[in-house]
Amino acid sequence: MLKEKLAIVISDYYEDISSGLLRGAEEYCNTNNLIYDVFKVPGALEIGSAIKIISNKDSETKYRGFIALGCVIRGETSHFEIVINESSSALTSLSLNDNLVIGNGILTVENEAQAIARSDNNKNNKGYHAAYACHSLVKLKENF
Repeated sequence: MLKEKLAIVISDYYEDISSGLLRGAEEYCNTNNLIYDVFKVPGALEIGSAIKIISNKDSETKYRGFIALGCVIRGETSHFEIVINESSSALTSLSLNDNLVIGNGILTVENEAQAIARSDNNKNNKGYHAAYACHSLVKLKENF
C-alpha cells in the first residue's frame, strides 16, 4: 500500500478564514500521519483548475486525494451564486469524470461571522472535516 499523500488546494482570498481552514486540515493530516503539500490559489473558482493541473502533472509521487479549501461570502450581486455553483461543479466533475478523490471544504456563507465559526479551532472546523472526508474516500478507493 502506498503512503497516502494529499494535496491541499486553498484559496487565500479571505486569508484569516482560509488560514483557519488550513489549520484544521493540517491537524487532521498530522494526527493521522498523512503527508501533504499545500497549493495556494487566488479564489474559489481557481481551485478546480489547480486540482486538474496538479493531477495531470507527471511526477514520481501522485497525490491520492485532494482537499479543497476556501470561502465564498454572499455579497450584493449574483457573483456569489456563480462562484459557488461553478466551483462546486468543477469539483464534482473532477471527482466523477477524472476519478479524483476530493474533500470539499469550500465554505459558502452569508456573512463573515458564519465563516469564522466554521474555520475556528474547534470541532466545527470545515477544513478538518474536508480532510477527514478526503481520507475516508482514499481508504474506500484502496479497497476496490
